[in-house]
Amino acid sequence: METVSIREMTADDIDQVLQIEEASFAVPWKREAFAGEIEQNEYAEYYVIEDGNGIFGYCGLWMIIDEAHITNIAILPSHRGKGYGALLFGRVIEQAVKRGAIMLSLEVRVSNTGAQHMYRKFGLVPGGIRKHYYTDNGEDALVMWVNFHDQR
Repeated sequence: METVSIREMTADDIDQVLQIEEASFAVPWKREAFAGEIEQNEYAEYYVIEDGNGIFGYCGLWMIIDEAHITNIAILPSHRGKGYGALLFGRVIEQAVKRGAIMLSLEVRVSNTGAQHMYRKFGLVPGGIRKHYYTDNGEDALVMWVNFHDQR
């Protein structure tokens, strides 16, 4: 794994993040959504992972009191399968715990078994199904969560 860094996302990063978003999702978020998250949502924190060639992944986190929620996570297709997603996800979890999170949740496509496998490595377990959650094809979302107090 080459040298990479993880840092908080800024408005200047949105162009690169949009490229990742469009390469990763059937219904990508728009510029306004990311700008609103960074500039107006007091509960949102976004992180990017980058190397010498630029940003190749990002992850969004909402922190509401002691609950953390992953809004989205994506790695450019060219960088997948190299452990970068786990590196980024792990760092975001560390930040959530430092900020007082006692639990973390997310939604993932039921068909995305690769992501589910990674999330399980971090202690997340299935908690339920959100029927017809994804607007592009009506696919269900698996809700996964972890209670950090249970891991101590």
